[in-house]
Amino acid sequence: MKLLALSDLHVGFKENREALETLSKHPEDWVILGGDLGETVDHLERVLDVATDRFARVLWVPGNHELWTHPADGARGVAKYLELVDCCRKWDVLTPEDPFALWEGEGGPVVVALLFLLYDYTFRPDDVAAEDALDWAAETGIMCADERYLHPDPYPSRSAWCEARCQAAEPRLLEASASHPTILVNHFPLREELVRLWRIPRFSLWCGTKRTEDWHRRFNAKVVVHGHLHMRATDWIDGVRFEEVSLGYPRHWNVEEGIDAYLREILPGAT
Repeated sequence: MKLLALSDLHVGFKENREALETLSKHPEDWVILGGDLGETVDHLERVLDVATDRFARVLWVPGNHELWTHPADGARGVAKYLELVDCCRKWDVLTPEDPFALWEGEGGPVVVALLFLLYDYTFRPDDVAAEDALDWAAETGIMCADERYLHPDPYPSRSAWCEARCQAAEPRLLEASASHPTILVNHFPLREELVRLWRIPRFSLWCGTKRTEDWHRRFNAKVVVHGHLHMRATDWIDGVRFEEVSLGYPRHWNVEEGIDAYLREILPGAT
């Protein structure tokens, strides 16, 4: 029995959709789907249809792409997120709106804390003011599509939505971590140092919040799982293992290796 993870499936790409269909069966294992599975509810359902058939338990957190609202779509912001949560519940898939799961397989017991925290543009140099952050990124030709498609309604900004999500998560994590170690799962990295985007460094604005820099210590984390960067990596910080579990766009992975090669073992995992 293993706890596995994979994010950033981006099934809007034909190569990724076809790879998803080849995913092997893991009848005793759980899988964490770490967000950016696609850009529509239909994309999410396509992934959940396969994942729930292949795994004993499926857990999901949203990425930014799932939250996009195109002009022809209806729901925006929180309404779009709750639409995705409702979709997951139809498939009996756990979400950040459900009670945290307790993993009692090898490496446990441990609480799997599914989080949806967003970002607040604080992953930037100290000498760049908040009001100048977007201009700072634009100086190098960087502007995330979220600025067009990811709406914060009814919050006044994405930063405000991020703050609300963090404030809501903290007491839940404090209670859970008092009794068990945790696995923290969030689409976006919890620490700025993990954002190693050498070619587009100023994209860091859309990669997380400095509010979570110490959460791995505060909340007794055994492993922290994230995606978003399309740069798979294992890091150890303060004795805690951080796993970036992205698949990514077709150019970011070797299609010939197949999708099974990119499933990351979280538990029992490395020690």
